[in-house]
Amino acid sequence: MEGRGSMDHVWRVFENGKEFLFKNLDITVPVKSEKDENGADYNIVCHGFLTIDRDTSTAVIAAEDRKV
Repeated sequence: MEGRGSMDHVWRVFENGKEFLFKNLDITVPVKSEKDENGADYNIVCHGFLTIDRDTSTAVIAAEDRKV
């Protein structure tokens, strides 16, 4: 969509109701899958601390809060 990053921004990450778009994703906590209410779309869910690496457009989700 126009104004929402580039074609490379393929990862949608939600934190506390806010959406972020990233090119890369680095998750180091347990992840599970879920379907939406219609059973059509799959998502992954995890609990951890989100750190944003703006230089590489990477969402880093780890067990502990860390600086990138």
